[in-house]
Amino acid sequence: MEAANTPASDQPVTVIEPVRGWRLPDFREFWRYRDLLVVLARRDIVVRYKQAIFGPGWAVLQPLLVAGMFAFFLGIITDTTEILPDQDLPYGAFAVAGIVLWLAFATGVNMSALSTVMSSMLIEKVYFPRLMIPIAAVAPAAVDMVIGMFVAIAVAIGFGVVPDARVLLAPFVLLLALSLAVGLGIFLSALNVRYRDTTMLVNFVLLAGLFITPITYPYELFVSQFPAALEPIYALNPMVGVLELFRWCLLGTPLPNLAVLAVPFVAAPVFLVAGVLYFERSQRGFADVI
Repeated sequence: MEAANTPASDQPVTVIEPVRGWRLPDFREFWRYRDLLVVLARRDIVVRYKQAIFGPGWAVLQPLLVAGMFAFFLGIITDTTEILPDQDLPYGAFAVAGIVLWLAFATGVNMSALSTVMSSMLIEKVYFPRLMIPIAAVAPAAVDMVIGMFVAIAVAIGFGVVPDARVLLAPFVLLLALSLAVGLGIFLSALNVRYRDTTMLVNFVLLAGLFITPITYPYELFVSQFPAALEPIYALNPMVGVLELFRWCLLGTPLPNLAVLAVPFVAAPVFLVAGVLYFERSQRGFADVI
């Protein structure tokens, strides 16, 4: 009863002001809301598979179906062994290893890019670190990556390719791919609030990436068809190095040059920092334009 009679002026007041300029978020505040991050991530995972007949099984079926279609139609056009001329490796195992990682990466980028706009009602009503929204949206992609890794290993074993000790490094490659997805997703989610055609651009780029990234063919085969001067430009795609590393861990495929492998290790922290800085600068106007 005494607390009820306490004058309003004696109650603590929290003043929330928008962030101005280019600055990193308050990580202490982020830590205080860590339980909310878990809740948001769990929500996005449940929503993705809720009322789906196969549920998380889509993370298994989708890459197998896509790899099967590529193998079938490429088999009509050409002998798939010609795609891997210098590697004694079944094409099915090679294609699945690339597709499982690319599909999960594309899912993470796409869901994160849409997340802020899709959470407009939440943003308008309560305060919490907005950065949690695009980060949590990548959680379903993380689940797909883990499931996909085991699918790729099972398919490789089914084709008679038994991974060696290098497979223990595969989870670190998944973390690298996830970091790229988070960094890009954070940036695109803020951009999408102001420019809604960002969604169409993301869909187009991810579709184009399915063909211009060495997912169903080796890196060496693609660059061999173009002048050597264009190879550094193609290698700037960070997923080139990630995919080559992933197949090296699972299938023992040869690695490209060190410069290609270094690109994702440089791009991941750059994308993360740039994405967070842009998001923090842009979020002060979210409630007005979302």
